[in-house]
Amino acid sequence: MAYTIAVNGTARTVEVDGDMPLLWVLRDVLDLKGSKFGCGEDLCGACTVHLDGAPVRSCMLPISRVGKAAVTTIEAIGGTPVGRKVQAAWLDVDVVQCGYCQAGQIMSATALLARTPHPTDQDIDAAMAGNICRCGTYPRIRAAIKKAAGLPTADARTL
Repeated sequence: MAYTIAVNGTARTVEVDGDMPLLWVLRDVLDLKGSKFGCGEDLCGACTVHLDGAPVRSCMLPISRVGKAAVTTIEAIGGTPVGRKVQAAWLDVDVVQCGYCQAGQIMSATALLARTPHPTDQDIDAAMAGNICRCGTYPRIRAAIKKAAGLPTADARTL
């Protein structure tokens, strides 16, 4: 069946089964490889994208449920003011180790700062819950979120 979805500001029509997860539409049909497959169970966050600005796990979201919602992926998040700040902070703080989970981490962090510009540690914990980093860069992730928000933080490179 044909589905037309708005991805990164562009209407894209795909001919796929309605049960196909959005992740596979993005990666395999639209060739947007930034969102990663991690667990396929909505548990790790590597596949996080935005649906009308809210973070969702694309591995479990069937294309048929996207409807007219705007899909934003890691490929376009830097086009938003908050996304630019988050990406710059990620580089400044040197968050990335292996990098596999980082697209999902950045997408969740950007959604958090878009709705809560000056988050508390509790806000950060709640927003980032479910985004797993096997390398354990959590202190640097927290520091980068605080840096992007303009909040004081320790130098995460020494953490």
